[in-house]
Amino acid sequence: MNRLALCWAALTLTGCFCTTVEPGHRGVVVVLGQVDPKPLSEGFHWVNPLASVKEVTVRQSTRDLTAECFSSDLQEMKFMIRVLYRIPEASTVKMYQEMAGEPFDTLVAPRVQEAIKEVTAVMTADHIVKQREQVKVKSLDSTRTKIGGLLIIEDLIVENIELSHELTKAIEQKMIQEQEAAKAKFIQQKAQVEAETAIIQAKGEAEAIRIRGDALKLNPAFIELRIVEKWDGKSPAVVGASGGPSMLLPMEAKQR
Repeated sequence: MNRLALCWAALTLTGCFCTTVEPGHRGVVVVLGQVDPKPLSEGFHWVNPLASVKEVTVRQSTRDLTAECFSSDLQEMKFMIRVLYRIPEASTVKMYQEMAGEPFDTLVAPRVQEAIKEVTAVMTADHIVKQREQVKVKSLDSTRTKIGGLLIIEDLIVENIELSHELTKAIEQKMIQEQEAAKAKFIQQKAQVEAETAIIQAKGEAEAIRIRGDALKLNPAFIELRIVEKWDGKSPAVVGASGGPSMLLPMEAKQR
């Protein structure tokens, strides 16, 4: 009986010396209020029987948040954002020591909201809507700077931007006006190109006529050469007054 009691006591005592950390977590060891600076990796570990082990996840987490902000032209808008973040292993002990509650609520969400408000405050409402990706990139960089290496912000996803009905209509109207202006500019440029092309063609034709005229003045036999080039092989007839200009006609025309 004593042996069974001793074995049971030994097993119980042995159990107090070991712990298991789940996959995707790190263990923070606390002994009588003092925190071990080195976290436990996932798996089986022997620990002080007086220690308690608090698990901290190092997996990537995803949370949604809403950020209400104003543009530079004082238009109110609401951002729906999805934040992807994780706690690096090197920060698990510090996060446990310094951060109370959920890290997202105490650290991530306030920094993301602050970053978005700063970025949108220097952009007009229509530019925010058009440059959505630019807003995301600048907000992501600003958030990472504000948080530092304590947490890793993997990405910010802007899922939606809610605008007032009046602002939506105003942006739509402005986009229509810009499209119409671009169309009018294209038509104007096209007409200008066509006019310039016509002028170039006219200048080319005038130059060709001038060159032909100069050639005729310098070489009157050029006309006879052109007639020979155009001759269809039929015997021509010559008509005209004596001493005046002559005209070559086909024999068939003469016989008629």
